[in-house]
Amino acid sequence: MNLKDDSRKIKKGDTFIALKKVHDGHEYINDAIKNGANKIIAERGNYEVDTLIVPDTHKYLVDYLYDNYYDKIKHLKLIGMTGTNGKTTTCFLIYQALNKLNIKCAYIGTIGFYLDKKVRDLSNTTPDILEIYEMLLECAFNDIEYVVMECSSHALSMKRLDKLKFKFGIFSNLTEDHLDYHGSFDNYVKAKQILFDNVTDKTFVNIDDEYKDYFIKDNSITYGLNKSDYHLTDYVIGLDGSSFKVNGNSYKTKLIGKHNLYNILVVIALLSELNLDTSVIENLECPKGRMDIVRKESNLVIVDYAHTPDAVLKIITAVKELNPNHIITIVGCGGDRDPYKRPIMSNIACSNSDHVIITNDNPRSENPNNIVSDMLHNLDKFNYEIILNRKNAIIKGIQMLDKNDILLVLGKGHETYQIINNKRYNFDDKEVVLENIN
Repeated sequence: MNLKDDSRKIKKGDTFIALKKVHDGHEYINDAIKNGANKIIAERGNYEVDTLIVPDTHKYLVDYLYDNYYDKIKHLKLIGMTGTNGKTTTCFLIYQALNKLNIKCAYIGTIGFYLDKKVRDLSNTTPDILEIYEMLLECAFNDIEYVVMECSSHALSMKRLDKLKFKFGIFSNLTEDHLDYHGSFDNYVKAKQILFDNVTDKTFVNIDDEYKDYFIKDNSITYGLNKSDYHLTDYVIGLDGSSFKVNGNSYKTKLIGKHNLYNILVVIALLSELNLDTSVIENLECPKGRMDIVRKESNLVIVDYAHTPDAVLKIITAVKELNPNHIITIVGCGGDRDPYKRPIMSNIACSNSDHVIITNDNPRSENPNNIVSDMLHNLDKFNYEIILNRKNAIIKGIQMLDKNDILLVLGKGHETYQIINNKRYNFDDKEVVLENIN
């Protein structure tokens, strides 16, 4: 495909389309021409190469892709998942399960683009529609049958998935997040609902979530701990995994934590609806950075991507069920992102941990001290300390481990970088843990 929306990727003879995203693509038209673009699609301007002016470049792109390429990808069975938490783990579990059953499945989401293995990292949980089409065409070329995709609220509201049809849609849960972008919780809910308007077969809805009624439709299959189509009972959570029953059938999983029971339950429900072998769930593993466990004698260090209030609460609640002597939590908040959740997250961490180390996440362009100040606003707990250097914070957390303790390193999970002053530095939480565990 010789149509590009990134001027840096332009090669001689390509067409550049100027989209208005975080940055206005019109500002990069001259760069695209310098790099070899021989045609420009834009909403305004006069340029030295062949130019097509259209009212809305995004709509033009959606229609162009649909008209020229949809026939080549329409046989792909798309599985889309939306919700605040659980998307990455659940989608990656589905990806693993189908491939273990010799059904070729691809994954698109937070941790990258996967075919039979990881192909590349992605800039967003749900990329722009041009990149999505490029990946779906790659899937079609590789004889993929299913594609499981994380569908973020940003992507849905920005119409990155316009005109794509999903065979199945999944809703996990809804808690406060991204209000800096959506403006209100009502807008956030409406963004999530867009996915279910484009499902052709069945939707799967968490019956236990308080916002379930926004998503349940005539084609919905429900799952959860409350009475539902796929009803989970008799669960026991241990250090080496969990056992439970679904509709009376017994299962085991390597995954730990109550929140992971919901993730694995979606897989069981989906496989059951497809009349596939559900026993495969016993061999599934969490993706990197999701309940990623490192053992230190009788202690555990858990690296996890939890970066919302609900996710932080769920993971601390999950480790409480393992009955540790002490829970030490390392947590920070991202810069240039929703400031409303900062004091909520620190309060949850301090209220549910024995000790908290507040540190940098990805401060981006923000002053880290301002982020910490937000986190400490109205905090009436005193079981915390501040160590802005994330490596030092992790080392201190490891040093505090005594006997049967759990250290939670939250917020970055799979990420292999840290963004400070808008510069990206190599940084991997798990690597730092492994380097300092002995």
